Amino acid sequence: MLTFLVRRVVSALGTLLLSSVLVFLAVQALPGDVATQVLGRDATPDAVATLRKQMGLDQPAWERYGHWINGALHGDFGTSLVTAKPVGGEVAQYLGNSALIAVVTILFAVTGSLVLGIVAGLYRDRWPDHLISTVSLIGMSVPEFVVATVLVLAFSVTVPVLPAVVLYGPGASTGQLLPAVWLPAASLAIVMAAYIVRMARTSVIDVMAGEYVTTARLKGLSTWRVVTRHALPSALLPTLHVIALNVAWLVGGVAVVENVFNYPGIGKLMLSSVQNRDLPVIQAIALISAVVYVVCNLAADLGSMALNPKLRTRGGRIR
Repeated sequence: MLTFLVRRVVSALGTLLLSSVLVFLAVQALPGDVATQVLGRDATPDAVATLRKQMGLDQPAWERYGHWINGALHGDFGTSLVTAKPVGGEVAQYLGNSALIAVVTILFAVTGSLVLGIVAGLYRDRWPDHLISTVSLIGMSVPEFVVATVLVLAFSVTVPVLPAVVLYGPGASTGQLLPAVWLPAASLAIVMAAYIVRMARTSVIDVMAGEYVTTARLKGLSTWRVVTRHALPSALLPTLHVIALNVAWLVGGVAVVENVFNYPGIGKLMLSSVQNRDLPVIQAIALISAVVYVVCNLAADLGSMALNPKLRTRGGRIR
């Protein structure tokens, strides 16, 4: 078990290191010159050269990467080229607002999708299965911005019970943002839950056909006990990784939804930074996204090991 943990942590750290290199190279490969972007097209060559030196753009790429990753490890992502504020504090403020949406989305999407997937698997080829499978298929086929638009028309225009857009800035309190969280969270939850429902349904069907489940039934155990004690832990194993991927997807999916609702979150900050070519902010957000993805996958592996005793032995492996 200790060997597995060490191996997974080392692998996660290696993935993060490689991701940081790719993020830095991708941002540096963007067309145009940052100094010219900051000073404007009318800037003199001397002014551009001076600013490039101040920003360290005249240094070799490997040296700039070293300064950047060393600062990132200490929580210093540099200074925003647009607001001239520390990137770490600015990103943290927007990220806190997005976390509010993410928590609500994960709470409802994961809980609801697991319940629906289990019900669909237990009632295979019957009307609950057909209904849940049809709705989940629609959810997988429709992009999140379309779902967001439909929800706005339904609950902000036709029946005006929830706000369509957020009128507050990134410094808004939780109480001010809370009424506007439900529609973005619902948009993400519908799309996210569709994939988890399909995987949970398939896992339950496969597990319920297993010999140990048949043996448990022959012993006279009730269906509820068979499902909760024997089938559910095994059915959750493949579903955990789908949940992890969907939680990591929230970082990208929230960018589209936040712009639909004008929500002051990390997605809105990312798009505005790309438009303004604010490289330090773009690099910070991309690196944070990589961290979220790696942490989610590591958590899924640890959850699989906790649910399956075979993975705790020397011969057990997570593929």
